[in-house]
Amino acid sequence: MNTQYREEDKTVPISEKLKALFELQTVASDIDKIKTLRGELPLEVQDLEDDITGLKTRISNFDDDVKTLETSIQNRKSAIKESEALIAKYTEQQNNVRNNREYDSLSKEIEFQKLEIELSEKRIKEFTLEMNTKKETIESSKAQLSDREEDLERKKKELDEITAETKIEEEKLKSKGEKIEGMIETRLLTAFKRIRKNARNGLAVVTVQRDACGGCFNKIPPQRQMDIANRKKIIVCEYCGRILVDKDIMDVEAGAED
Repeated sequence: MNTQYREEDKTVPISEKLKALFELQTVASDIDKIKTLRGELPLEVQDLEDDITGLKTRISNFDDDVKTLETSIQNRKSAIKESEALIAKYTEQQNNVRNNREYDSLSKEIEFQKLEIELSEKRIKEFTLEMNTKKETIESSKAQLSDREEDLERKKKELDEITAETKIEEEKLKSKGEKIEGMIETRLLTAFKRIRKNARNGLAVVTVQRDACGGCFNKIPPQRQMDIANRKKIIVCEYCGRILVDKDIMDVEAGAED
């Protein structure tokens, strides 16, 4: 079938338009079969890549948190040393006070620094616990990351192998499909793509099988079947909206128009 026409060409028989649509559907279905061979691998690869990106981000964020906690712990340890130095200083000064007021004032300062040390020690314990928890999470995430990366490498290899096996065939089919699309007027091609997109099995053009639509399997009245076989007009299924053709659509002799 090599009839080529444009929208403004009103002389192209309906039968030829139907043949072009049916042939385009055949090519599209063959491409769908190739994609089916790949199964869920493309989606699995994408999901794994997303997981790996997420895990890397999580590990990076936790690493930053650990560094911040380490800095906080170090700051608290420095604060303890400062408080201990002040306590030693105030204790020494108490030995040289001239009255009780000065002694009490230094005692309060010493007590305050002791409280500061207790608070710092408490914070160090909290920070250390949080830091250790985050480190455990980092190690767990790294293990998950390693597993995901191994899975990704394996899945990619499988996908590459399947793609390599079917690439040439798929490219030929795509090229053939593009040529057929060039033979179909824009209005019909748009309708074909719309129906195909909405159809669960990707079938926009189906044959009549056992007196029923080959897409939704609803019965087709005898008179409507005759209209379909005559190929005088484009008929769609009243139930599913698919374009209907007779099973002998590619038979050059059958149904040919004058």
